[in-house]
Amino acid sequence: MTELHDLPAHDLIAAYRQRKLSPVEVTQSVLAHIERWEPHIKATYLLRPEAALAQARASEARWLRGEPKGLLDGVPSTIKENISTEGDPTPLGTAAVELVPAAADAPPAARMREAGAVIVAKTTMPDYGMLSSGLSTFHPLSRNPWDVSKGPGGSSAGGGAAAAAGYGPLHIGTDIGGSLRLPASWCGIFSLKPSLGRIPIDPPYTGRAAGPMTRTVADAALMMQVLSQPDARDSMSLPYQDIAWSQFNKGAERLRGLRIGLLLDAGCGLPVEPEVKAAVERAAKLMEAAGATIVPMVPFMTQAMLDGMDHFWRMRSHIDLQALPAARRDKVLPYIRTWADSAAGMSGTEVFTASHQFHLTRVAAVKACSAFDYVISPVAPNVAFQAELPSPTNDPLRPLEHIGFTVPFNMSEQPAASVNCGYTRAGLPIGLQIAGARFDDLGVLQVAHAFELIREPQRAWPQPPAA
Repeated sequence: MTELHDLPAHDLIAAYRQRKLSPVEVTQSVLAHIERWEPHIKATYLLRPEAALAQARASEARWLRGEPKGLLDGVPSTIKENISTEGDPTPLGTAAVELVPAAADAPPAARMREAGAVIVAKTTMPDYGMLSSGLSTFHPLSRNPWDVSKGPGGSSAGGGAAAAAGYGPLHIGTDIGGSLRLPASWCGIFSLKPSLGRIPIDPPYTGRAAGPMTRTVADAALMMQVLSQPDARDSMSLPYQDIAWSQFNKGAERLRGLRIGLLLDAGCGLPVEPEVKAAVERAAKLMEAAGATIVPMVPFMTQAMLDGMDHFWRMRSHIDLQALPAARRDKVLPYIRTWADSAAGMSGTEVFTASHQFHLTRVAAVKACSAFDYVISPVAPNVAFQAELPSPTNDPLRPLEHIGFTVPFNMSEQPAASVNCGYTRAGLPIGLQIAGARFDDLGVLQVAHAFELIREPQRAWPQPPAA
């Protein structure tokens, strides 16, 4: 029998409606499961059981009256800590930030509360979200439930770990270069980085998106109904569209007739590990057998594009860190200080040239994808790496060598998802990226769900180590 903490959101809502389950007993199950897992993976921030149970009791009362608050009423959820929640400090993963209570819920948090979700906890991230790991000077080191010697990825580190470990069905992360899709890939879950502006966020920034982190496409589609509601605080948000998110399930036949590009070389960064390449090639064959036409693609990214974005972000971070008092600056992770300070000698011309790579990346991505309905690729060239390392290279001057497949779709504003497509011989998950044309978020969900229906059998979710 499926444990309550493992039930998907759709099943919970149906059970609440039929009065077969109560939000209180489900939240109690999730909290007990977190208590067993959390000493090993350290995925949470502001875990407050009594507050969660109070929300669950209020939800239970609404369901008993037949007056649910919204689509997610009573469903246990988590929110990444850089998404502000009223009254709570937002440390951004670093000991250098002053802990000031947030004045209001950021848009994604506000939408979850309006829909009645039970916010069980917030989840961890690395310093300033600038790492694809769970290494932080503020939070304990977050780890991967599939192998606690490995990291969960980042910067939505705790969200990926929480989803894989079963801290309830719904989790929200953010992504500016791969921060949703990388932990999703390495933790074996599903995530969608939507089109820029599809989910309002505050503060907005070039390429920055919030998105769902779930075990299934179905739960992600349910979250999109809630998170995509309008919010005027995001100056980069898209005009609201009444998208039929519930139509995510078009079956495996959704693949029939599609022209899908297969990208196995990012054109920059680390080479793709053989087991990752093999898993993506198997996924392509399954899609082909389901009626899609698979067309190999040549790389459209270059090392100059990746390096330019890296160097511009170094300068941005260097300026931000230099603005801090010395005592606070010294609290930032040394790896990030070394990375940021390496930009100190850059000339104005060098900074402009670096910044121009964002536009060149956008143009190249859109042009390369225009010949296809969708593009599939690895999410990352590698699988989960040692938890203590800040990045796969462990080199502050080569920090982004693993984001060549993910970052272009932030800059082109295209939706891109990560869905599990296999495992290494050691049992580590491997993610398949599915990217669509700008604004085709529902199509990406439909293709991802179609792949869920035809992919190789999934392994059982990891369980907490014995006490």
